[in-house]
Amino acid sequence: MTKDKNNFESNLRKLEEIVEKLENGEVDLEESVKLYEEGMKLKKNCEEKLKSIESQIKKIKEDNNKISKEDFQ
Repeated sequence: MTKDKNNFESNLRKLEEIVEKLENGEVDLEESVKLYEEGMKLKKNCEEKLKSIESQIKKIKEDNNKISKEDFQ
Protein backbone atom coordinates (compact mmCIF):
# COMPACT_ATOMS: atom_id res chain seq x y z
CA MET A 1 0.00 0.00 0.00
CA THR A 2 2.87 2.36 0.68
CA LYS A 3 4.05 1.95 -2.91
CA ASP A 4 0.58 2.85 -4.22
CA LYS A 5 0.37 5.81 -1.85
CA ASN A 6 3.74 7.10 -2.98
CA ASN A 7 2.74 6.54 -6.59
CA PHE A 8 -0.44 8.56 -6.07
CA GLU A 9 1.40 11.31 -4.24
CA SER A 10 4.16 11.36 -6.85
CA ASN A 11 1.61 11.63 -9.66
CA LEU A 12 -0.21 14.40 -7.82
CA ARG A 13 3.04 16.35 -7.32
CA LYS A 14 3.88 15.97 -11.01
CA LEU A 15 0.40 17.17 -11.92
CA GLU A 16 0.77 20.22 -9.67
CA GLU A 17 4.13 21.03 -11.28
CA ILE A 18 2.58 20.80 -14.75
CA VAL A 19 -0.29 23.08 -13.76
CA GLU A 20 2.14 25.61 -12.32
CA LYS A 21 4.25 25.63 -15.50
CA LEU A 22 1.18 26.04 -17.69
CA GLU A 23 -0.28 28.79 -15.51
CA ASN A 24 3.01 30.70 -15.39
CA GLY A 25 3.55 30.45 -19.13
CA GLU A 26 7.02 28.99 -18.61
CA VAL A 27 6.84 26.85 -21.77
CA ASP A 28 6.20 27.35 -25.46
CA LEU A 29 3.03 26.19 -27.23
CA GLU A 30 4.34 22.77 -28.32
CA GLU A 31 5.64 21.97 -24.85
CA SER A 32 2.35 23.20 -23.38
CA VAL A 33 0.44 20.66 -25.46
CA LYS A 34 2.77 17.84 -24.36
CA LEU A 35 2.46 18.88 -20.71
CA TYR A 36 -1.32 19.13 -21.02
CA GLU A 37 -1.50 15.57 -22.40
CA GLU A 38 0.75 14.29 -19.61
CA GLY A 39 -1.33 16.17 -17.06
CA MET A 40 -4.55 14.62 -18.33
CA LYS A 41 -3.04 11.13 -17.99
CA LEU A 42 -1.86 11.90 -14.45
CA LYS A 43 -5.28 13.31 -13.56
CA LYS A 44 -6.98 10.17 -14.84
CA ASN A 45 -4.61 7.93 -12.86
CA CYS A 46 -5.18 9.95 -9.69
CA GLU A 47 -8.96 9.87 -10.12
CA GLU A 48 -8.93 6.10 -10.69
CA LYS A 49 -6.82 5.55 -7.58
CA LEU A 50 -9.09 7.75 -5.47
CA LYS A 51 -12.17 5.93 -6.77
CA SER A 52 -10.58 2.58 -5.95
CA ILE A 53 -9.70 3.71 -2.41
CA GLU A 54 -13.12 5.25 -1.87
CA SER A 55 -14.78 1.94 -2.67
CA GLN A 56 -12.61 0.28 -0.01
CA ILE A 57 -13.34 2.76 2.75
CA LYS A 58 -15.66 1.42 5.37
CA LYS A 59 -17.60 3.39 7.86
CA ILE A 60 -17.30 2.00 11.35
CA LYS A 61 -20.41 2.32 13.35
CA GLU A 62 -20.88 1.46 16.97
CA ASP A 63 -24.26 -0.05 17.72
CA ASN A 64 -24.98 -1.48 21.15
CA ASN A 65 -21.28 -2.13 21.83
CA LYS A 66 -20.94 -3.96 18.50
CA ILE A 67 -18.89 -2.62 15.64
CA SER A 68 -20.28 -3.03 12.16
CA LYS A 69 -18.92 -1.89 8.83
CA GLU A 70 -20.86 -0.23 6.05
CA ASP A 71 -19.76 0.77 2.60
CA PHE A 72 -18.61 4.35 2.29
CA GLN A 73 -21.14 6.56 0.53
